[in-house]
Amino acid sequence: MKKLEKTTTLPLMILAAILALAMGACSADMSQLPGKTKPQEAISGLPREDQSDFPLDNLQELAAANTAFALDLYQQLRSRDGNLFYSPYSISSALAMTYAGAAGETASEMSQVLHFPVDDSTLHPAFNALDQHLKGLAELGIPEDQGDPFQLTIANAIWGQKDFHFEEDYLDTLAVNYGAGLRLLDFIQEPEKSRRTINDWVSDQTREKIQNLIPEGAVTSDTRLVLSNAIYFKATWLEPFEESLTENGTFYGLDGTEFDVPLMSTGSDASFLYYQGKGFQALDLPYVDGQVSMLVLLPDQGYFEDFEVGLSAETLSQVLAEMSYQPIQLRFPRFEFESEISLADTLAAMGMPSAFSGAADFSGMTGEKDLFISDVFHKAFIGVDENGTEAAAATAVLMELTAAPMNPLQLTVDRPFLFLIRDQGTGTILFMGRVVSP
Repeated sequence: MKKLEKTTTLPLMILAAILALAMGACSADMSQLPGKTKPQEAISGLPREDQSDFPLDNLQELAAANTAFALDLYQQLRSRDGNLFYSPYSISSALAMTYAGAAGETASEMSQVLHFPVDDSTLHPAFNALDQHLKGLAELGIPEDQGDPFQLTIANAIWGQKDFHFEEDYLDTLAVNYGAGLRLLDFIQEPEKSRRTINDWVSDQTREKIQNLIPEGAVTSDTRLVLSNAIYFKATWLEPFEESLTENGTFYGLDGTEFDVPLMSTGSDASFLYYQGKGFQALDLPYVDGQVSMLVLLPDQGYFEDFEVGLSAETLSQVLAEMSYQPIQLRFPRFEFESEISLADTLAAMGMPSAFSGAADFSGMTGEKDLFISDVFHKAFIGVDENGTEAAAATAVLMELTAAPMNPLQLTVDRPFLFLIRDQGTGTILFMGRVVSP
C-alpha cells in the first residue's frame, strides 16, 4: 500500500495527545451517535484497574525507557532551527495506546524505538500506574503559606467509527489501563463534525489552552480511530522570582545575535541543586511541594551544539546523581513560545517504518491488517514567568486504511539552554525543550 500524502498542520501547564487512525472499509455494527457533544460510548465493561500498589522499581524502569526515547527523539529534532519544546510523556503515552494494537514486525519496531521491555506483559499496567502516580502528586497537601498547589490532570479518550468492528481485547486493554471507553463518531459521513468534536474535548481537557489541535482536512472519510491523551499542568516555583527585581538584559543567541529580554531574579538568599560539569552547568528549579522540578542545562558559550550531540540518558543520570545544594543568585529569562513538529518521517527514520506503510500490522485493533499510520503531529506551548510555569502539548497520530561556599554563586542564564520538567519520584520527563531565542 502506498503511503498517503501527509497533511502537515495540525501549551509547561498543559499537555494533550491525540492519535487518529483511519482506514477504508467498515464492518461490524455499532450504535448511532446520540448527539453533537456527547457521543455514545462502546465500553468494554471492565473498570480501570487501581495500580496504587504497583512496584516503584517498575515505574522507574518505565520512566527510564521513556527517558531514553525522549533523548533519542531530541537527537533527531535538534537540527531544527530555533526554539524547541515537546512532551515526551504525551508522545510515549499516545504511542503506547497505539502499540497495544500492533503485532508482528510493526510491534517489534515500535517496541525498539520506544524502548519498551522485551516482555511487555506489564507495559500497559505500568503506564496505568505511572499515570495514577502523576495524578496523585497533585493531591498532596501543601501549607497555605507556600503558595498554590500545582495542578496536574490527565485524561484519555478513544474515538471510533460507528458501525465498525474493533477487537474486544483491544478495547479491554485501553479501558483497564488507560480508563478510556470508545466514543462513537461518524467519520465517513461527518468527518468535519467529528474533527470539531475531538478538538472540543481537547480544549475542555486543557482549559482551552489548546484549540483546533487537529487541522481542517486531517480527518477524512477514511478515518476510523482516534486515540487522545490530555494533560493539564500548572505549578508555582518553590523559590519564586521577585517581580520587582526583573529587568531587561542581554541574551546571546547561537550566532552571536543579542536579544533584549526580561531577566528575572531570585535575590541573594536562594539555594538550588547545582552541578558544574565539563563545558556546562546544571540547575534544578523545584516547584511547590518539591515533587516536580525544571532541570536547566546551560552549556558554556560556544559549546551548545557539542553539548547537544553528547546529551544522553547516561549524561543526564550522572548530572542528577552529582548535583548538590548551592546558594545561587539566579537571573533567568522570562519566555513564552510554541513549537510544532511533524513526527512521521522522524519516527520512521528512528526505526519503525512499517507502522507508516502498507506493511503495518495493527491487527490487534480490528482483527485485520488494515490500518497504518499516515502521520504524527505534535504541538506544544510553554510560558515561564516569576510565579511559575504553564505549558501545553498535543500529539496526533493519524492512521488510515492501510558543600556550599559562603557567598552565593552568580549565575545568569543569558545564552541558549536546555530544560526538562521532571517528576522527581520516578524520573519521568513530562516536558523537554531548549531556548535559543527567548
